[in-house]
Amino acid sequence: MQIPSNNDYDSQSLTVEEALTRIYDDLQPIAGNEQLAIRNALGRVLAEDILSKINVPPHDNSAMDGYAIQGTDLPADGQIKLTMVGTSFAGQPYPGTLQAGQCTRIFTGAVIPDGADTVIMQEHIDKQGDIITISSDNQVGQHVRPTGEDIAIGQTILKTGKYLHPADIGLLASLGIPEVKVKRRLRVAFFSTGDELRAVGEMLEAGQIYDSNRYSLYGVLARLGVDIIDMGVVLDKPEDVEQAFLAAADCSDAIITSGGVSVGDADYVTDTLQRLGKVNFWKVAMKPGKPLTFGELKGCAFFGLPGNPVSAIVTFYQFVQPALRYMMGQTNLNPVRVPAKCLSYLKKHPGRMEFQRGILTTDEQGKLLVSSTGKQGSGVLSSMSQANCFIVLPRDCGNVEVGNEVLVEPFEGLI
Repeated sequence: MQIPSNNDYDSQSLTVEEALTRIYDDLQPIAGNEQLAIRNALGRVLAEDILSKINVPPHDNSAMDGYAIQGTDLPADGQIKLTMVGTSFAGQPYPGTLQAGQCTRIFTGAVIPDGADTVIMQEHIDKQGDIITISSDNQVGQHVRPTGEDIAIGQTILKTGKYLHPADIGLLASLGIPEVKVKRRLRVAFFSTGDELRAVGEMLEAGQIYDSNRYSLYGVLARLGVDIIDMGVVLDKPEDVEQAFLAAADCSDAIITSGGVSVGDADYVTDTLQRLGKVNFWKVAMKPGKPLTFGELKGCAFFGLPGNPVSAIVTFYQFVQPALRYMMGQTNLNPVRVPAKCLSYLKKHPGRMEFQRGILTTDEQGKLLVSSTGKQGSGVLSSMSQANCFIVLPRDCGNVEVGNEVLVEPFEGLI
């Protein structure tokens, strides 16, 4: 691949959509599975389809507290009196068979007695001793949850590639499944590059800054549930960058760097990748985050993020996170984007897709509203801290007036 010499020259830049397509085309889900107890499988990715071996519910049961009766006893009009002959509790069914003219007291979740097929809510009867009176405003089969209504024997309940949430773990438990096969954890190595970077706690000298990107990356990687390999800060020296590349490739499935991907005398990341591995692309028509390097190094996926803090986070969420999820075996990768009314004037030039930082709220009617966090510079990390969403502005979009509708990508579930 020929790398343009002018970083401001945009004709070589890919669109966001083109960049994602290239990433997915170049990657493969990792091989390797492990069998885990369901409690330990939370946050992991299924490596097999899960089929139910039982019906849920396993028997017809009551959806209400009330009285179980035969539907044929319901009066066409007027009222009818029935004799209560027993009670069906959850976990303790009525042992007999219901006959015409009889009923049983029944509680929510309890097995429908043999001979019964209808439940009358307790609020809809009049009871005197063991005699209940019901009216004609009821229907045969009401308030009965049939066998297998939720899940039937043989039904696929969870598919390969499903990221397991807490409700999924409960679902597995409800089917009596103690263990599942999941994909092994993805191993991700990352480091920052830059002579100006110092670790938190050190004293800063003139021209130096604290390395925040590694902390942001650690946070987002921890939430993804990958095995994290933090390789620290690498100096802007070709030999140091090369050594870090090779060490990372020996222990990981994916490598992430931040900094050193622009065109400059001390930007060695893309040059080193081109020499040791393969560069697929290195510029995307987006803001922030134009200089994004994607490629391959000794079988590892490689992502070179910009050094500016906001650019690093935005490019991670828009490209690296879906790529890592794909490598983890996940199948649902599309971001959730919803329309909202914009309360701020947004400045934008057509030509690049923009991910501005916004604050998403609702009005009294529950409609979504979004406002800008203010300054949108790629070094203004506080804009990410204040925001709870990206305002996604398409490539051909210009300035956005107050009151216009925009697409927002909520952070909830993202970061």
